[in-house]
Amino acid sequence: MAEKAYPAAPANHGYQRSDAESLENADELKRKKKIKLAIYITIFVVFQIIVITTMSLTVMKVKTPRFRLGNINVQSFESVQATPSFDTKFTTQIKIKNSANWGSYKFNAANITFQYQGATLAVIDVAKGKAGWLSTIKRNAEVSLNSTALTNSNLGSDLSSGVLTLNSVGRLNGKVAIMFIMKKKKATNMNCTIAFDVATKNLRSLQCK
Repeated sequence: MAEKAYPAAPANHGYQRSDAESLENADELKRKKKIKLAIYITIFVVFQIIVITTMSLTVMKVKTPRFRLGNINVQSFESVQATPSFDTKFTTQIKIKNSANWGSYKFNAANITFQYQGATLAVIDVAKGKAGWLSTIKRNAEVSLNSTALTNSNLGSDLSSGVLTLNSVGRLNGKVAIMFIMKKKKATNMNCTIAFDVATKNLRSLQCK
């Protein structure tokens, strides 16, 4: 039996890629990969710079805590214009405000001096302690003031004007600890003006700066 003949496959006259072109395409792919890698690295570096800058300007930036008086409640107030003299007792709050720092403020013991025209009337102690991050601590205190130690003052004219103005001053020294890795010394001052209304025997105003 005769074998069946099949037509021969047509010759492939299509385009044949040369080895040089293959190498050229491979180099092009490598170049594109390197460009992408460089772009990714650049984006990462820029992102890290933004994060570090933001942290430096916010979280890592240490601000001075605030040292103030607050909530004065007068318990008694007596004054005599003719003498002149006064005697007062009141309760107040000692406030250490650390609400601007992302770290605790550990402060040393200190004191607050109450004055009339620069003359010391009384001194109260502030025990050492710590104000947590983004927080304010308040301590209650009782204060008794009188004019016994005053000499050659303008107390008589102040009492006749109806307003007795006193000052409270103090300085708190401590350290702010940021994220347990950085500690920075920070001192904060108190300078409050307390005005009493002589007629009503009550607090007229409290201003701190």
